[in-house]
Amino acid sequence: MKQAWRLLMFLPNLLAGCSSAELVNSLVPTDDYRLVADLAYGADPRQKLDLYVPRAGQAPYRVVVFFYGGNWQTGSKADYRFMGEALASQGFIVALPDYRLYPEVRYPGFIEDSAAAVQWTLAHIGEYGGDSDKVSVMGHSAGAYNALMLALDKDWLGPARGRIKSAVGLAGPYDFLPLTDPTLQIIFATEPDLARTQPITYADGDAPPVLLEHGRLDDTVYLRNSARLAARIEEHGGKAELRTHWLLGHVTLIGAMATPLRFLAPVRDEVVDFLNAH
Repeated sequence: MKQAWRLLMFLPNLLAGCSSAELVNSLVPTDDYRLVADLAYGADPRQKLDLYVPRAGQAPYRVVVFFYGGNWQTGSKADYRFMGEALASQGFIVALPDYRLYPEVRYPGFIEDSAAAVQWTLAHIGEYGGDSDKVSVMGHSAGAYNALMLALDKDWLGPARGRIKSAVGLAGPYDFLPLTDPTLQIIFATEPDLARTQPITYADGDAPPVLLEHGRLDDTVYLRNSARLAARIEEHGGKAELRTHWLLGHVTLIGAMATPLRFLAPVRDEVVDFLNAH
């Protein structure tokens, strides 16, 4: 428990790519998954993904494609081994891609990469013991935005969107206009109609079931993003669940997925139950 509280103290540095990611991962089991690293889903050096394949259970496994956050400006798949383990230990293959970031790309480059990673997963996951008919998308923060754009906007995956069984967003920005951050103004300036950049614009009754998790202490991405999206999906006849956690903030929400910090809140259990139900 002492290690867990030490980790909690430094966890806010995780999204900045600091050594706390190494601390998290050093406390995570390594014997319940097999890592298949650096599989290319595109030609760019950033267009690679890692697979976390369960050692227990029997193939074909259910599949989750997880996108990390970082404000579309930072992030590395290597920092999120704890997420791969969290779900692989529950019988899911986790595909964890890198994707191009600003300033290399602006909107919609990171969504195009996310879509390409999902398309690769649908086409190839059977080679690694996954069930291509049981694929879900998931993300945290900016990665939750990527995941929900794929789940809600028909343009990115085309007919393949119908193959996505469910979507999970952890502390995602889904309805964040007007843009006040100067860098985000640059990132999204490629789209004249900014409403088209918002996941909530595409909420309808045709999307796969959605789970939105949010910490009530989150002052990076406000809870209203998840609350409004869940309400809009339900208004259109879709399925959306909103789960909130009083004592969690933006980073501790995803931290609660990791082995040493699950005492904070049942985030991992809620996510797994939802994925199993859909």
